[in-house]
Amino acid sequence: MARQRSPGLVRCFLLSFSLLSSAGVVKTSLAASTATDSSGSATHSVLPSTSLSSFPSAPTQTSASIASPASLVNLFIGTTNGGHVFPGATLPHGMTKAGMDTDSPGNQAGYDANPTFNVTGFSQLHDDGTGGGVSLSLFKVFPFASCGPNDKFEQCPTSLEGRKVLRNVLDNGSPDDFAEPGYFSTNLSTGIRVELTTTRRTALHRYTFPAGTVNPRIMVDITNDGEQSSTNPEMLLNATTARVTGAASFAASFGPGRYRAFTCVDFMGDGFELGPPTQSGAWLGNSGIQQTTNLNQLYFGFVSELGALFTFAPKTDNSITSIFARVGVSFISADQACANAESEIPDFNFDGARQAAFDQWDELLGRIQVDTTGVDANTTQLFYSSLYRTHISPADYTGENPRWNSTEPYYDSFYCNWDTFRTLYSLMALHDPVNFSRIVRGLLNIQQHEGWLPECRGATAKQFIQGGSNGDPIVAEFFVKYHEHLDTLNVSATALYEALIADAEVQPPNWDLQGRQVNIWKTLGYIPSDVWEPSGTNTKQVSRALEYAFGDFAISQVAKIMGNTADGAKYAQRAQNFVNNWNPNVTVPGREDIKGMMQPRFLNGTFNFTDPRHCSVNDPLQSTCFLDAVNTDGFYESSPIVYSQFVPQDTAKLIELQGGTEKFVDRLNFIFEEHYFDETDEPSQQIPFMYHYANQPGLSTQTSRQTIAQFFNTSVNGLPGNDDSGAMGSYVAFYLLGMYPVPATRQFLLSSPYFPEVSFTNPIFGNATTIRVKNFSGNPANGTGGNVFVKSVTIDGQPWKSNCFIDWDAFQTGSTIELEVTTDISVSCGANANSLPPSLSTGGFD
Repeated sequence: MARQRSPGLVRCFLLSFSLLSSAGVVKTSLAASTATDSSGSATHSVLPSTSLSSFPSAPTQTSASIASPASLVNLFIGTTNGGHVFPGATLPHGMTKAGMDTDSPGNQAGYDANPTFNVTGFSQLHDDGTGGGVSLSLFKVFPFASCGPNDKFEQCPTSLEGRKVLRNVLDNGSPDDFAEPGYFSTNLSTGIRVELTTTRRTALHRYTFPAGTVNPRIMVDITNDGEQSSTNPEMLLNATTARVTGAASFAASFGPGRYRAFTCVDFMGDGFELGPPTQSGAWLGNSGIQQTTNLNQLYFGFVSELGALFTFAPKTDNSITSIFARVGVSFISADQACANAESEIPDFNFDGARQAAFDQWDELLGRIQVDTTGVDANTTQLFYSSLYRTHISPADYTGENPRWNSTEPYYDSFYCNWDTFRTLYSLMALHDPVNFSRIVRGLLNIQQHEGWLPECRGATAKQFIQGGSNGDPIVAEFFVKYHEHLDTLNVSATALYEALIADAEVQPPNWDLQGRQVNIWKTLGYIPSDVWEPSGTNTKQVSRALEYAFGDFAISQVAKIMGNTADGAKYAQRAQNFVNNWNPNVTVPGREDIKGMMQPRFLNGTFNFTDPRHCSVNDPLQSTCFLDAVNTDGFYESSPIVYSQFVPQDTAKLIELQGGTEKFVDRLNFIFEEHYFDETDEPSQQIPFMYHYANQPGLSTQTSRQTIAQFFNTSVNGLPGNDDSGAMGSYVAFYLLGMYPVPATRQFLLSSPYFPEVSFTNPIFGNATTIRVKNFSGNPANGTGGNVFVKSVTIDGQPWKSNCFIDWDAFQTGSTIELEVTTDISVSCGANANSLPPSLSTGGFD
């Protein structure tokens, strides 16, 4: 998604790190344990998070085993400065994501770690790290310790604006918030403590009121989503049981669609009999209206804010009153929301649900074990926090698809595949094949009912495609790595291949929402900039073509494995259509030696022109290149200079087009020195590793490490841009693991990990693969130099053919991969031509 741009990577790397946000707030890793004192407020042992720039002085970990990886996750990384990270409670790929909502302008995930922003409620559904409009943030719950000077029901400030409160602030300036996988808590300035945990489709809240609270009240908000877009609200409350059921329709945040969602809320006392509410009614704006039970008893308009409000009796022994709110959600019906809640949290056991959620995260994250000996503690925390975020999305909506009946898994919150296809699913393939297979089955089921694989989907609604049809390399990634285990994972090879062919061959009614502009692509091998078809927007012609070519490459790999040699050759040929957008005569202004560039073309075959600096920090017009129908320059979210490097399937051909290895390296250096590399945006992610293809892997190792050192840390502003549904998390995790994937292939580009040893446990293969650094001696603080450059590789004691890549076979067999490292940056890939990473034009993927 679109991001704020940061200054580019500079060769001198005179780094300046800060633990302060733009508002001057100290960033905190709120990952210490929490206790509750007798007054009901929390006492935290809170440690300030440390930037990765502090390697020299930060303590190193000496234990080689990690008993609880989930305890090392810092959920607050990237919760300011445009990271849009969700730090609330959820399960791995859980539908329910219960968290705090604030009035921050950057509240795409609800939360902002800057305590100057007010809390507006605690809602049940969010996305992680997205741009676009604020998605979801539905069915907020909010507590009141007192309402107005006379503490009257009718005076409760129930509207979104009226109920705003600040959080308590700790001595170090940070908000009094805490989170761990599966749990979130905060202490509000009203004295109320809020705690959240979840199951897959249900949230459980605990509200602890200050001592002496006479009328503890809790409201349910039916209408206010993140965009305040609701229509057609429904609500029914039971004045005896305090059950609330409700529904409304809401706008998709990144597309033209709408969706309908339902909720069911029940209350229970924590350690006491709550009894029926002493007061109840609907609220409209800032007015609570007692004895109303449904919206038919109110006059309300198109934009009215509506919900339910209850007053409960406090505990009779004058001790602290804590009340549970159990919130079921559904996209089918209110009855199903109630059934979800009753089946998943039947007994309101908050501590049990919290522990179960933590245990799920612990097991999943523990499948990748790192040896922490001699490694700075912040590095380990950054790794597991990044790995954690790769499992927030997509979300498991199985049983909650309102559009058709199916026994297949249904996943949603693909927001968007353009962001995640490069790294997220390749990381999942290494340790979580079962969830990966379920996601693929869900993708295939969507294709079977809608005609094309989904590209960007949220809350069951189609959203706008950012680039090409990037479901293709995701599905192909799974098949290429797990085709021998399809029966075990219950994936149909036939359905998978039919879905890929549909994307490649059938033009949809609107390629802005699904599929490709394939008719003209098949005819010309490029997308002309002067042809308007009624099926979609005439924009992003070059970047879409490059992604179409990579999608065709992905299909070719599947076809070859299936024994379909004709289709394998056909789509491999189409994968080389990227050359049709290469104009060898375009140079960068002021750098005549940087010659040749991806450019748009007209229908008659002549080239159009887009300034190579377009959509970069050096663009004299400061263009953005986001989704915009008037953007006819051919590129999405990045410059022609960056997109001229995006040919993962045939970098050898790219080197040839750019004038040979020396000029290719000069261009890469230029990209970094002149800040064209954009660490916040996905098309740049592979660029630090591209020196591998020029037989200079030492430069890849150093540049990727400098990227981490300069742009990523464990503070709340530790991401330079949106997390993008885990795209940023998987990118950082791979860099720290010393690898970078080539999706839909059996290869990983290889560098050295930040740990002396990394092990991947695969529950399908029933084994573990270990990457071990034989003479590990730590990581350079600024990423420059060090004993980190791969000199030689052995697999199970036998010399491997390359120092630059490893094959998937090593992970299938549970091998031990040993890396010998050196301080010599001039290391090579090896002595033979086949030591270089594969490319199509050199026969590397045959």
